[in-house]
Amino acid sequence: MLVKRFKTRSVEGTLALGPNMAEKLMPTPKLILLRGELGAGKTTLVKGIAQALTGVDPEEVTSPTFTLVHEYAGPKVHLYHLDLYRLEKEEELAALGIDEMASQPDALVLVEWGDKFQSVIQRASGQIMMRANELDEREIFLEIL
Repeated sequence: MLVKRFKTRSVEGTLALGPNMAEKLMPTPKLILLRGELGAGKTTLVKGIAQALTGVDPEEVTSPTFTLVHEYAGPKVHLYHLDLYRLEKEEELAALGIDEMASQPDALVLVEWGDKFQSVIQRASGQIMMRANELDEREIFLEIL
């Protein structure tokens, strides 16, 4: 098991953590839970990871709160960013095709609010827990099984 702790002090610092975090999340496939309260910086961290792995401009990475899934394709990784905040039932979850996403050989699936569903927790190969402290400081804990 890999366990790492990070601390950032700004939005820019959280974005800059992306390459380091991306390196630790490879090789794929992996399904990673993103845990933290609203405003903890989960999507900001995904912006940095997506830029590092796929070359996408961080401004193009947005929260999939209403679309549920965003995809970013890179030369070695197909990154899926999911937000399950609005889902209530396992049936809704099944329609997203998370198992199919996570079974692709080049897939990295980052799931916000996945801890709402026991099936996602069981499928996860790790988690990133984020905690907002004073001002823009964030504590970030990475656990890979």
